[in-house]
Amino acid sequence: MIDHDALLKISYGVYVVCSGNSQQGNGFISNSVMQVTSDPAQVAVTCNKKNFSAEVITRSGALSISILPQTVSPEVMSTFGYKSGRDIDKLKNFQVRYGLHDVPVLLTDAIATLECSVKETFDVGTHLLFICEVENAILIDDTSEPITYDYYRKVRKGVSPANAPTYVDESKKAKLATTNEKHQCLVCGYVYDDGENDTPFAALGDEWVCPICGASKELFEKE
Repeated sequence: MIDHDALLKISYGVYVVCSGNSQQGNGFISNSVMQVTSDPAQVAVTCNKKNFSAEVITRSGALSISILPQTVSPEVMSTFGYKSGRDIDKLKNFQVRYGLHDVPVLLTDAIATLECSVKETFDVGTHLLFICEVENAILIDDTSEPITYDYYRKVRKGVSPANAPTYVDESKKAKLATTNEKHQCLVCGYVYDDGENDTPFAALGDEWVCPICGASKELFEKE
């Protein structure tokens, strides 16, 4: 038996991982980045095989990691977390520089950036695991707190995209929700499901906004 709530106690950060080059770049939200060695400095990054970014990283052999703050904008989360690079150019509306290996590095909302070369790739089922050597690391803002996945879920009330390693099909969980109410954002269509969150929609503070587009509670409609 696996209690998925136990897995959520594992600590995660929230990052934007970019790859490609100045001709074609892409990026995605990742909560599975971790340092695995210090000399040389290496990190592990996973990406769902279905993601366009998996193709781009495999092809380019390089990637960048942008560490995000707790105040990360809804636009960054929405674009890199819930849209596909097969359909849109995710980078065009954000501040980006091109670093080592011509890899795109997202600067918008970043408090630190890493530029890495892929050394090994492992097939771990639904995802590819990339072991990467850090070749350049820049601290941009040492005053902002990095956002964690726990903060994203509990404070920002965000949910995992279907391709995220932490995604769980709630219909398969044996946990009973305290309420079955759902409220949909009239701006972007995001659905806040009471059964998937620790706080019912009705109990959210007035300062709460849609984690995807930033719309206020007044712009949500009960389904």
